[in-house]
This record gives sequence, C-alpha cells and structure tokens, in this order.
Amino acid sequence: MIQVYFMPGMAANPSIFKDIKLPEDKFKSHYLEWFVPEKGMSLSDYAKKMSMKIAHNNVILVGVSFGGILVQEMAKHITVKKLIVISSVTSNKQLPKRMLFAKYTNVHKILPTGLVNNVELIAKYAFGETVTKRLDLYEQYLSVKDKYYIDWSLDQIINWQQEKCTANYVQIHGDKDAVFPIQNIKNCVTVKNGTHIMIINRYKWFNEHLPAIILE
Repeated sequence: MIQVYFMPGMAANPSIFKDIKLPEDKFKSHYLEWFVPEKGMSLSDYAKKMSMKIAHNNVILVGVSFGGILVQEMAKHITVKKLIVISSVTSNKQLPKRMLFAKYTNVHKILPTGLVNNVELIAKYAFGETVTKRLDLYEQYLSVKDKYYIDWSLDQIINWQQEKCTANYVQIHGDKDAVFPIQNIKNCVTVKNGTHIMIINRYKWFNEHLPAIILE
C-alpha cells in the first residue's frame, strides 16, 4: 500500500482534496493541517515539526501552493519516495517578479493582513483571484485566519532560499495560474486552462492522472 500525504495551500484546510479519489486498493490517503507557527519559527523548523505527523516511511508527499513549498522542506528532514508539487514552485527562481520586488522592499509587511476576518482578502492570497462571486464556496476551504500565520506564510514564500529541489519530484502546474505564472516554470506537467485553484475545480483531471504520476 502506497501512503500518500496531502498538504493544502496557505490558510486552506484538507477539504480542498475532498474530490480527489485515489484507487483504494493501491493508495492510502492522509491529510495534514496547518498549525500556527511559534514566534520566530523558521520554515525549516516548521517543516521538521510537520514531519513528525508522518507516521510511515518512504511516503508520497503532495503539496499545493505554499503547501508545495512546505513538502519540499519536509523532504529535507525525512525520506520520501516522491514529491508531487501542485500549483507551486520548486525554486526561488520561479517566484514571480512582484514577489521578488516584495523581498527587496518588504512591501508585503505593510499588506492589510490584519483584516484576517476579511475572508475575501485571505481568499485572494490563498487562491490568487478575486473570488467575491464564489466566496461562500471558498470560505469552507479556508480555516486558518490567524494574522501571525498569514504574515509568516507570506514572508516564508517571498524569502524562500531554495535554488533547486533535490528530492525526486513532479511539478504539476496550470497554464492559467495567476499566483505563480507558468512562464517562470520549465519541465512541469501542464494542465490546460488550470488556474491556481485547479485542485478544487479540475479534480477530475487529478483523479485521472495522479495515480499514474505517483507510480511512474
């Protein structure tokens, strides 16, 4: 039985994976959840603590968006069979220019994240699009609304140091991703018309292709 651990994107809960169904004769799915980091915690320390929730050896880690960055950091602490990085980046060179601008200006530190009760704002960060029309739909996916966590997450993404992923990984990316534009990404499995939230609205594609990608 192949053990597959799923890590959702920033501020999101595992319900983003509710329509992802892997064949139960081959795979056992497990779901990880964000916790609010301790003050001053590094991404590496956070990844080490999250790794303690992995109860098996040589697992498959699937991470979406910021969760995709986190699973790469976790793979530096535990042995993994393969990483599946979805709607995310595998090096800081793949970050968009606006995030690199934020890195050098610290503009992200003055973003209005204090409005954490403003689900629309969190949804914009987490899903990369204005989601007003579908806000009720997206509100169910967002459960971490702690200001420190949101600020910390944005800071970790913008200041991520990794230049190259050394673990065995497959990067799956939508060609319409507004958060991490595909122009910066090479050698990925491209999902046509896939946006940053394709794990939710293109789940049929994943159900069709993910088992083979894991087994490759």
